[in-house]
Amino acid sequence: MAEQDIKAVVKDKYGKAALRVTSGEGGACCGSTPSRGEADPITSNLYGCSETAELPAEAVAASLGCGNPTALADLRTGETVLGLGSGGGIDVLLSARRVGPTGKAYGLDMTDEMLALARDNQRKAGVTNVEFLKGEIEAVPLPNDTVDVIISNCVINLSADKDRVFAEAFRVLKPGGRFAVSDVVVRGEVPASIRRSIELWIGCVAGALSEDDYRAKLAKAGFTDIEIEPTRIYRAEDAREFLAGAGLDADAIAPQVNDRFMSAFVRARKA
Repeated sequence: MAEQDIKAVVKDKYGKAALRVTSGEGGACCGSTPSRGEADPITSNLYGCSETAELPAEAVAASLGCGNPTALADLRTGETVLGLGSGGGIDVLLSARRVGPTGKAYGLDMTDEMLALARDNQRKAGVTNVEFLKGEIEAVPLPNDTVDVIISNCVINLSADKDRVFAEAFRVLKPGGRFAVSDVVVRGEVPASIRRSIELWIGCVAGALSEDDYRAKLAKAGFTDIEIEPTRIYRAEDAREFLAGAGLDADAIAPQVNDRFMSAFVRARKA
């Protein structure tokens, strides 16, 4: 699928997800699966009650990620944070509270419906040190050396031009700035047909990188101190219902996918 086609599909699906939240139907990641329950192995139990207690219910319902980058990024008072693909705004709003009134949190999203939802959530939460920007993660609408920390919650895997995403992230970070994102990462080889099905289950993945490719692309962009820490590892059993609906035999493919797909926390630094 061409880059523009991937972008159009992602934009359409996430726009519809935002509208479902707005209408009170809840969200499903990229519209690829039914609304996920509390036991979902990808999206469940990512945030503590103390984190979400002061946020609007719509911000929590619109959380379509696979991690909690704000809890792992070690945000500090007074820092400026940029959330790539900020969606309904949950990670940006949490970041804004962590950096305090002397800090700032930007959220970047290309989907009008998500931006409208995020800004409404910001208003309801009463958080003032936040600014939501319209744009694409491959072309960040901020000057060079602007932010201290970049976060993202399982969005970079949706991009068809990850080299550009990493180059833009490097550009807008200040010297010494930190890249601290949650993302889907692949370990080892997976047959293409099975990979596509598993990626769809994980959430409209245009092409999750292997662990080695992720490291190589970050290094190519100029990043150092690259670390990839698994946070959740997915198994065929987790996707059994979806695989059955796709006409695949979970028992037959289990040896080829078990432990190969994971949510990971990816850290790197701009020297």
